[in-house]
Amino acid sequence: MFYQLYELNHAAMAPFRAAADIMRFAYANPLNPFSHTPFGRTMAASLEMFERTTRRYGKPEFGLKQTTIGDQTVSVREEVVWSRPFCNLLHFARNVPAVSRNDPRILIVAPMSGHYATLLRGTVEALLPSADIYITDWIDARMVPMTEGTFDFDDYVDYVIEMLHFLGHDTHVIAVCQPSVPVLAAAAVMEEARDPLSPASMTLMGGPIDTRINPTAVNKLAQERSLQWFSDNVIMNVPWPQPGFMRPVYPGFLQLSGFMSMNLDRHLVAHKEFFMHLVKNDGEPERHRDFYDEYLAVMDLTAEFYLQTVEEVFIKHSLPKGELLHRGKRVDPTAIRNVALLTVEGENDDISGVGQTKAAQTICVNIPEDMRMHYLQPDVGHYGVFNGSRFRREIAPRIIDFVRQHSRSAVKPPLPRVIKGGRAG
Repeated sequence: MFYQLYELNHAAMAPFRAAADIMRFAYANPLNPFSHTPFGRTMAASLEMFERTTRRYGKPEFGLKQTTIGDQTVSVREEVVWSRPFCNLLHFARNVPAVSRNDPRILIVAPMSGHYATLLRGTVEALLPSADIYITDWIDARMVPMTEGTFDFDDYVDYVIEMLHFLGHDTHVIAVCQPSVPVLAAAAVMEEARDPLSPASMTLMGGPIDTRINPTAVNKLAQERSLQWFSDNVIMNVPWPQPGFMRPVYPGFLQLSGFMSMNLDRHLVAHKEFFMHLVKNDGEPERHRDFYDEYLAVMDLTAEFYLQTVEEVFIKHSLPKGELLHRGKRVDPTAIRNVALLTVEGENDDISGVGQTKAAQTICVNIPEDMRMHYLQPDVGHYGVFNGSRFRREIAPRIIDFVRQHSRSAVKPPLPRVIKGGRAG
């Protein structure tokens, strides 16, 4: 009943949250003389802190309306081009000049690990001037009715394959963090079937390919607990009246509590500084709002996908051991021969330790040496692998160069061959 109690508490706080918001506007109104005093600013800051800490943060927007190509600013239109019960494929359609219409086509597979795909807004923004970008927009499991069936690791791999078939010849795929394993598995399945629409290149960033290497706190937790413990303690049914009523999920609010507890002192300091900036009225709070509006927006995961990922990736290490199965058939990374491989890690990554992503270079033994590359970015943590100034300045250009180097655009595309996978549910 924990999920139901959480929802009840949220509903009970709604009138107090609304009242605090109204009072905050009153104290912050420049027409109110108190708004220009330390007392008024302190009251407004306290009320905003209360409202923000009791709010449920909705799904953010990408908000990428334009990009710069060369010295020209072009408009960007966000559109859904492919849809399934648990995922939409978003295309950032650029109103590009003729010279840019041959830019590489990149599918970014966003992590299904609690946050929405908008966490990769900076990734998309950095790559958009140089590539035609698509991204997986995973759907909150509590919004998917039970009639749509289940969604597990096999379905995830099938979705990736279907999207690559939809996008067609000479598509490059980037997996950020968690999807590194299913994306590598999808490439292996396609290559073993000699699928002509396998990706031209595969970039794995900060992913848990082999979590036995430099295990982090996240990895150690999975090793210390049994799968039954996870099932008993973090899996709950979606409460009424949500569309996914009775669907077993790993709730977003539990995931968020885990995220926050890993760096609790840093979050407490950030909120204290936010409060002081509000009182001083120095214009600094906007960065805090932007970050936490994104960070605190979380989604539920289906129980079957979460538990299967914990078991196969973090407990059994099935992929590096050669024991991972897809639809009952062993996934063979050695079958990958025609997909160029780039692995990217952060020197200070506390989620996927150094070497965990690079392990893909070891298990994909049949990729030619001139089609593989590994890059370790100094002085960045997990988030810095795919966002921030160093990503824009040092990592993104390397990705674009690698993608262009291994484009198949000069090769006549073969006739498509479809791999039939299981339907979600």
